[in-house]
Parts: sequence; C-alpha cells; structure tokens
Amino acid sequence: MTRPAALAALALLVLLPALALGQGKGDAAKGKGVYMKNCMVCHNPDGSGGKKLTATGNASRDFRDAKFWAERTDAQIRETINKGVVKSGMIAWKGILKPQEIEDVIAYVKTFAKKGEDAKPAPATTAK
Repeated sequence: MTRPAALAALALLVLLPALALGQGKGDAAKGKGVYMKNCMVCHNPDGSGGKKLTATGNASRDFRDAKFWAERTDAQIRETINKGVVKSGMIAWKGILKPQEIEDVIAYVKTFAKKGEDAKPAPATTAK
C-alpha cells in the first residue's frame, strides 16, 4: 500500500465513526427555534433549567453546567431527547420532532455550554 493510500485509509477509519454517529449534523440557528417552541418551558430561555416538573422527580437539566457536557456524548443527548426522562417529567420527543430538528436542538443546547464557561469566575490566584 502506498503512503497516500495508507493515509486515506487511516483518515476514513477516523472520520467514519464520527459521521455514523451523526456528530455535527445540527444547525444551531434552526435549533434555537425548535428549542424556544418546545424546550424553553422546562429548561428556560437561557438553558438554566432547574424546574421540578414532578413531585418526586429531578429538576430539569441546566445546560450551562460544564460537568454535564464533559460527561455526555451527542448520542446520549439524542437518546434522552428521543426517549424522554420519565422520572423528571420529560416526554419522549421521537415522533414529535423530526430527526433533523433533534440534531438542530442538540447543536443549539451545546451553545449554552460555552455561555456557562464564559460565566464562570476566573480562578482565584494566591500571592506568593
């Protein structure tokens, strides 16, 4: 195998799994409209969440939480949107939202992670 062919094969091995997972397919601008229409009631316009929808359930997700984003993949977020979270009162959106709308919402809610990072105070420095 020639070097260019080997590099091309390696590139395919790296890129194909990401494409298969649908990463990067969403349009955040379109996702904002879907979010504002369907999600903001529970998650707030700024993504802060915190609304308790059921007496024994969890409060709605705060999308500004950096820890949440560090521990989640697009596939996990997609599954949550599709299946819902019964305990917290989140409905399953599969069949209500189109698959592309779900991808767009994923892209949009990711913008809250950046805002959450920007809102964090700078770490305190210690004098030496």
